[in-house]
Amino acid sequence: MLAKKQLEIALSKLRVPEKPDVKLEQYAIPSDLAAEVVNMATVAGDIEGKVVFDMGCGSGRLAIGAALMGADRVVGVDVDDASIALAKENANSAGVSDVTDFVQADIGEFSDNCDTVLQNPPFGMRSTKGADRAFLLKALQCVRRGGRVYSLHRGGYEGEHGNERTREFLTNFVEQNGGKVLGVQEFKFDVPYMFKFHRKPKVSYNVDLFVVERV
Repeated sequence: MLAKKQLEIALSKLRVPEKPDVKLEQYAIPSDLAAEVVNMATVAGDIEGKVVFDMGCGSGRLAIGAALMGADRVVGVDVDDASIALAKENANSAGVSDVTDFVQADIGEFSDNCDTVLQNPPFGMRSTKGADRAFLLKALQCVRRGGRVYSLHRGGYEGEHGNERTREFLTNFVEQNGGKVLGVQEFKFDVPYMFKFHRKPKVSYNVDLFVVERV
């Protein structure tokens, strides 16, 4: 098992998409944030020896992070075949290909069970509005009772804080679908210049990490 800083360094060495698809909101989770989420789940006892899913895994940072921290089995799911190929390449370079599987599938068609879900779903800014709720619902359907979901959701832009109405809405959504919100923690999510509509070298915005237990 790695220290959090060692994990961050390892994740920073993984490749991210060279030509991300804006419609799929392929913003790679920053390595420091990925390490923070995986470390939080590890400290809580939700990674080591567990079966972990990463819904909308992209290039695989959360999935590979879980594998590096001692997960027994990790499955990453993504609809994009190029992302799946890149995630497999990253897992191989990180030395965890023996405990990771990456599946190309729409999450609506994916069905399996796990102990823990880590996910950075699309926020619905450029894709389908409310896309993150579909990922949250699937996570609650897959995780076993007593298992936990660590799910990132859109907060405000730089200088703003998470929208309380959005937090309340998502909390109610979780409770209506068999879960209980244990906590919400705000983090910064840095997005470098990637698309033509970007106007700055980097944009930072707030994200909420929902920690949810399946009841």
